[in-house]
Amino acid sequence: MTDMNGTTPSGAPMPPVGDDHAHQAPPQPVQPTQPAQTAQTYYYQQSQPQQHAGTVTYEKKSHGLRTFLLAFAGALLACALAFGAFGIFNAVTGAASGNAGKDNNGGPSDSGSSTVLGSQDSSSTSGDEDENLTLPESVAKKCLPSVAAIDVYTSQSAMSGMYGYGNGAGPGDGSTLTQSSLGSGVVLTDDGYIITNYHVVEGGEAFKVTIEGEQYDADVVGADPSSDVAVIKARDASGLTAIEIGDSDDLVIGEWVMTIGSPFGLEQSVATGIVSATSRSQIMDSGTDMYGQSTGEATIYPNMIQTDAAINPGNSGGALVDADGKLIGINTLITSYSGNYSGVGFAIPVNYAVNLAQQIIDGKTPTHAQLGVSLSTVNEQSAQRYGLPTDTGAYVASVSKGSGAAEAGIQVGDIITAFDGQPVESASDLMLDVRSKNPGDKVTLTVNRNGQEQDIDVTLGSDESSQSASTQQQEGGSSLFEHLFGGGSSQDKAA
Repeated sequence: MTDMNGTTPSGAPMPPVGDDHAHQAPPQPVQPTQPAQTAQTYYYQQSQPQQHAGTVTYEKKSHGLRTFLLAFAGALLACALAFGAFGIFNAVTGAASGNAGKDNNGGPSDSGSSTVLGSQDSSSTSGDEDENLTLPESVAKKCLPSVAAIDVYTSQSAMSGMYGYGNGAGPGDGSTLTQSSLGSGVVLTDDGYIITNYHVVEGGEAFKVTIEGEQYDADVVGADPSSDVAVIKARDASGLTAIEIGDSDDLVIGEWVMTIGSPFGLEQSVATGIVSATSRSQIMDSGTDMYGQSTGEATIYPNMIQTDAAINPGNSGGALVDADGKLIGINTLITSYSGNYSGVGFAIPVNYAVNLAQQIIDGKTPTHAQLGVSLSTVNEQSAQRYGLPTDTGAYVASVSKGSGAAEAGIQVGDIITAFDGQPVESASDLMLDVRSKNPGDKVTLTVNRNGQEQDIDVTLGSDESSQSASTQQQEGGSSLFEHLFGGGSSQDKAA
């Protein structure tokens, strides 16, 4: 197994581990992977630490701008109620009739089935002739009830303990819970399951969600930190409007989209744009504390959706929807010089995110595809130093017994140069390629072995058995690639 010093078992030559080991440090902005003076990638959870302790259980910041906008919105709502009561009545009664014969999750009544996510209402938004709504108006009307604002609270004493002073006591000792950050989420079921980003809820001790003006206490159901996906549950919620789920595999570059969330705490905000690109992948490096120890694990974002629809701090975990009002992505990252909107934002594809959310809600451990190798990046310098036959690719430092890679015949010293016909220039490239697949998928790896290239078919395994590695990594010092690719055990490293 490769250790952090770049050594390999059995004395096999291996290039040193490079800077492609990207980790993530939510919710703070991370260091850019690009050269200096280029744009940085940020999380868009809005962090607003309090500067003083209050005397109430929950202390929420006041927003002068939000107060004005809410008052103005209230006036507009009064007008809407005066002139549009009949239309609202029809919408409510139509939704009620559409749920007839279904359980409280919007699915067929079946106590033995898993929770069904998303609305079953497939009504179009592209032609409300009765109300003569434009496309943005129609999409906003359909989707706004399904997007939540999330307020995250942390105790002052716990925050003090984090930084080396105070006793680090929790909320149970009578300490004040102060709003520390905020984000957004998307309602998946009418009884209150909400998908959001892990970096929105990470470190929070208490949560409140606001949905259609109603506020609920909420609890974290589970999370997949390596994918930046989390699920929370609004307590005692019922009759919520679950969003309709679309298909992110069918996206076309240039198609119309809308972002929905709470930028800068301005709840129920929308912005429109287009799909700028697809299949944008990113690995975010974890941060380190004052002693140089890792504060988390790498976060892998495969095949993200790029959009120019505005995404700002507070939009994290919110919805990216298409022209039919269907959820196609979870707003997550931004590339910017300033940390605010610069026209380049990214969303986790809904097919990927909701699959993980479904596993979490069903009480399962989220799983990902696994190759079963430990890797290092090959570059021009390492190729010259170690006499490697190619100067790009992913060097195989070890192979796990019983893994898909081992069964396919991948060997230590192989250099993987292509994945399903697409070039692999680094270990990070291969990491993203593998994460974009599902356990059980068959892929073709192009391998350079002693200067000769050959194609090898590999059936990817699952990382279910190694999902506890986030804890083991901190306790046992296992490397990033051990965790993500299922490399050898600590005994293998010792050998």
